[in-house]
Amino acid sequence: MKTNVIVTSRGVVSLPAKLRRAAGIKPDDQLIAEATPEGILLRPAVTLAVEIYSDDAIRGFDAEEGKLAKVLAKQKTR
Repeated sequence: MKTNVIVTSRGVVSLPAKLRRAAGIKPDDQLIAEATPEGILLRPAVTLAVEIYSDDAIRGFDAEEGKLAKVLAKQKTR
């Protein structure tokens, strides 16, 4: 699908609804704009949530992994 868009004096480009629907772009989606030999390419940006664990949580994970290691060791000897 091709369509004309306008760049405002502030550099803002609005993508028509039909084009957004065709590309699966939803409100608040992030896009990466990349200059290519053919022109400007817009593609979805992949965002991943990051979780930071407390020292207590990490100790809990370590304890559970220790328990799992014991269970797996028992199964291996059977």
